[in-house]
Amino acid sequence: MSSITLYLLGGIGLCVLGLHALLLQRNALRQIIAVNVMGSGVFMVMVALASRSTPTDPVLQALVVTGLVVAASATAFALRLAAPQRDRPPTAPGRKRP
Repeated sequence: MSSITLYLLGGIGLCVLGLHALLLQRNALRQIIAVNVMGSGVFMVMVALASRSTPTDPVLQALVVTGLVVAASATAFALRLAAPQRDRPPTAPGRKRP
């Protein structure tokens, strides 16, 4: 078995595992982790597809690097949205926040 086939199978396995966890988990943090696992699987598949030809495809490699940056930013944004609002004091109706 070649390394390209191993990366393809590993990437597909991560995608399936992440999808399974995303559909079964109800906790927001676990769903965010499941989406990240799926993204890692997609990145592995893209790297395997980029390296199947003799000159490695630079477009797919650039997409993977860009995808990593976007995935990190989206994860930080999703974690901030999923975080409980403990740091804000409760306000009475009709009052403005200081």
